[in-house]
Amino acid sequence: MTNKKDEAFRAAAVQLSPVLFDRDGSTEKVLKAIEKCGQEGIRLAVFPETFIPNYPYFAWVKPPALMAELHCRLYEQAVEVPGPVTEAVGKAANDSGTVVVLGVNEREGGSLYNTQLIFDTDGSLLGKRRKIMPTLHERMIWGWGDGSGLRVFETALGRVGALICWEHYMPLARYALMTLGEEIHCSHFPGSFGGNSMSQQIDAAIRHHAMESGAFVINSTGWLTERQRAEITSSDESLSKYLRGGICTGIVAPYGLYLAGPLPEGEGMAVAEIDLKAIIRQKNSLDTIGHYSRPDILRLKIDRSIRPVEEKMAPHLQEISEGYDQEKPES
Repeated sequence: MTNKKDEAFRAAAVQLSPVLFDRDGSTEKVLKAIEKCGQEGIRLAVFPETFIPNYPYFAWVKPPALMAELHCRLYEQAVEVPGPVTEAVGKAANDSGTVVVLGVNEREGGSLYNTQLIFDTDGSLLGKRRKIMPTLHERMIWGWGDGSGLRVFETALGRVGALICWEHYMPLARYALMTLGEEIHCSHFPGSFGGNSMSQQIDAAIRHHAMESGAFVINSTGWLTERQRAEITSSDESLSKYLRGGICTGIVAPYGLYLAGPLPEGEGMAVAEIDLKAIIRQKNSLDTIGHYSRPDILRLKIDRSIRPVEEKMAPHLQEISEGYDQEKPES
């Protein structure tokens, strides 16, 4: 299926509950949601952060000494890219003619990464990006991404940019996407975490980015059932309270107002019509990479190169080597 970029289309921010530590179970819920999008003429669908198999909520409520087994379970059920999960989601995207932005736990070697996958309407995997800075306890779960993910993806519907959770509090990361002219910004957060204050944070972050970038923002948060909260916290009510709130699934227009959502607790989809011509109307007033910028005094340098592990470690290994040479006794 093709789409003329001057035509409006329907988009959905999908709020789902995962099947904990079950890659196939969570993937099946994604596939069914994409199929529903195809039946309802929805051309773009955004799913929650690391939805497959699930966000590592345990890292926020369990002490490090008790995390090793859960971390192994997460690793065993994580996604390889490319692999069976990307093949299945790509086929579903093609069958439904839907652009899909999906959050997964990606495994490579012995490491895990918080990864966003972007599929076009023909099912092709346009790319992946990894969260560049895991937050607090997440650093015990995921490795770092690099600047290669700070890009926009040319889809049949428009230019899609994506960021994860607190990357939205990294203004230079957001600006890196804005300089590339993103038209549709796809974001996601874990959901069922942080209470009402987290919901308010998400609301502020996505509405601000919509206005500042002049793009549509489609944001998806996950959701946990009471049974899942009990399973994660071992029915400890003093911990269960931390796995509530943080829900803000919705679609925001370039002028900062909701077109759909935010949704209440539970599973569902926030659906709205996207008309990219609204971007021009917003940027007539505020174009932060055009007439409202001052490149003569403010500039941004971006390193978008892929940084393999050995390259990331090179400066540190050099420091170690130099230190060793200085300490080595003369022969």
